[in-house]
Amino acid sequence: MKNVKTVSLIMLSLSMIYLGGCQGSSASKQTSSAAQTPAFQKSSLPGGGLAFPHNERIHLSTDKKWVASEGHLSDLIRLQWTADRAKPAISWADEKGMDKTAIVSHDKANNPEQHDHKHISIETTMSPDGEHKDQLFTRFEIPYDTDVSEIRTHSSNFNVMDGILRVAGEGNRDLQFAKTGKDNATTPLWTFRANDSELKGNNAGGDFSLVRYSDEGEAIDSALFVKRSDGKVGVGTNDPQSKLDVNGNGISIRESKTPASSKAPGNKGDIAWDENYIYVCVAKDTWKRTELSSW
Repeated sequence: MKNVKTVSLIMLSLSMIYLGGCQGSSASKQTSSAAQTPAFQKSSLPGGGLAFPHNERIHLSTDKKWVASEGHLSDLIRLQWTADRAKPAISWADEKGMDKTAIVSHDKANNPEQHDHKHISIETTMSPDGEHKDQLFTRFEIPYDTDVSEIRTHSSNFNVMDGILRVAGEGNRDLQFAKTGKDNATTPLWTFRANDSELKGNNAGGDFSLVRYSDEGEAIDSALFVKRSDGKVGVGTNDPQSKLDVNGNGISIRESKTPASSKAPGNKGDIAWDENYIYVCVAKDTWKRTELSSW
């Protein structure tokens, strides 16, 4: 089997070397009197290398499975780094030969003083008139050698057009806002959370909260809590007993308002105040008031 593979690789190499020069028997007859075109030419792009004949196509196919014990025989293209700071990449260049986009996988940063990168990244150029003119910059990166991937985007806006941005799982489902620090470290400030409370049926569990954090990134409390089962809202409490349950020593309505009359426009439950009265709308366009006095 090893000999068969070796012969196959040799034949494949020979076929690629003469690709473009030998295109079939009919093509050979037509060009028998002319010099055959070499398969590869020297690349004119920065870095040199070999250029494949223009408009030729590489067609790779396999019937192998992605099995580690067999050496992943279905990896038809394998890029390997042979030095710890090498960066195998696939790049796309424009009509002038300028690199515009790239997919790069690497272990260590170019600068030995930086932390190990250990990620695959998608890179695109910066603006042609900015501080880092036309330089490739990492926009999206996925780390390896980790059980949980800390996927990052850089200098990017993330848009979901006519779709859903979904966070699912068995534990807390979090959408977090944080500050950044050295080496991409993050410290949470706020978290929108559907918590990990047990889903018991009847819409119970998976309650919503707005969690606030200290400057050190430690959770302080839930500034806002909403029970999924009945929609009760708690401010400063995770166990609201009414539609709005405030665990605090005051509620403020900052602006005063004086209904023009007891039949002034209003909706049931509206509350207003001025220097002399507190007003409550008890039915549609129906107000009652109570007098205020000092003590």
